[in-house]
Amino acid sequence: MSNDTHTARMSSRERVMTVLHHGIPDRVPIDYCANPGIDGRLKAHFGLAPDDGEGLLRALGVDFHGIGAPYIGPRIHPEVPDRHVDPLWGIRTRWVEHGSGGYWDFCDFPLKDAGEDAVAALPMPSPDDYDYSKIAEYCARNDGYCLFVGGAGTGDIINTSGMIFSVDRVMTDVLTEDPAWQLWVDRKHAVELKVYERVLDAAKGRIDFMWMGEDLGSQRAPLISLDTFRRMIRPRHQKFIDLAKAYNIPVMTHTCGSSSWAYEDFIEMGIGAVDTLQPEAKDMAPAYLKEHFGGRLAFHGCISTAGPVSFGTVDDVIRNCRETLDIMMPGGGYCFSPTHALQDNSPTENVVAMYETGRRYGVYA
Repeated sequence: MSNDTHTARMSSRERVMTVLHHGIPDRVPIDYCANPGIDGRLKAHFGLAPDDGEGLLRALGVDFHGIGAPYIGPRIHPEVPDRHVDPLWGIRTRWVEHGSGGYWDFCDFPLKDAGEDAVAALPMPSPDDYDYSKIAEYCARNDGYCLFVGGAGTGDIINTSGMIFSVDRVMTDVLTEDPAWQLWVDRKHAVELKVYERVLDAAKGRIDFMWMGEDLGSQRAPLISLDTFRRMIRPRHQKFIDLAKAYNIPVMTHTCGSSSWAYEDFIEMGIGAVDTLQPEAKDMAPAYLKEHFGGRLAFHGCISTAGPVSFGTVDDVIRNCRETLDIMMPGGGYCFSPTHALQDNSPTENVVAMYETGRRYGVYA
């Protein structure tokens, strides 16, 4: 699409796909992700029932909706007292209270001492144990949205494996190319790739893009070198991108922290859009991203969950959102979204102001 693509009123699908192809939509697409506490407060604010997620998406003007196949197979990993255990992958979390609520924090790290034999024997979910029969129905029911498969953790290597091996071990394993760690990653990816392939088949062309992710940076610097990325991460991520290409859909990837150092490689790999975009991290400010990658990558994020939305006033939120829109909107290619899940310490009025600003000032003349 050319950069002058514009209509008076687009569907969500048209709006997002115009942006992913670097065109100019009627308004910036809007996305939403939040922790349960603020999600519940927003529903109460709009007079919605606690389970009315669809109503909240409409109230906020959200354009995106994920499509997936629910797991219907047996529980693979048993529960553990005082822990929540992911039934498919065995990742453990414990509940930690804080001043505005709480969160599930990763703990125990069951594979922190695992060798290659233990990983080879680890049970994994089967792609046959997912229900693909209702995918077409899900797509039809949510036809008003731009539909995607996957999410910020799809294909993720460092972050997800850190949840079960421990971050300390994974950062060493990446550098030493530990065979046990690699085997777990590759076994997990094999399942994911087959599941997404079958979801895409069942959707019969209605899914619009694939979302995947990797945490590549701290606030100040890369987590790994570019050489390590090219050896250990890029070839594995390429399999997901190639799957999306086979179905003629674009790819957006989640990138926490200072990650723009990898964006030239992303472009070579065929990634079309980048997500998260924490503006406080090194070389991740909206102006920097727009200057260096505008027109070559589309952007999704930039509204910091650690900024005015959490700690400022309503006026601070409006000012921050308008400044971001002023930088990112020219020429198209921007989706208005929080950098991460909105946190429970975000005042309700700030989040409402954020979305009102996106809808009001994200309109192209």
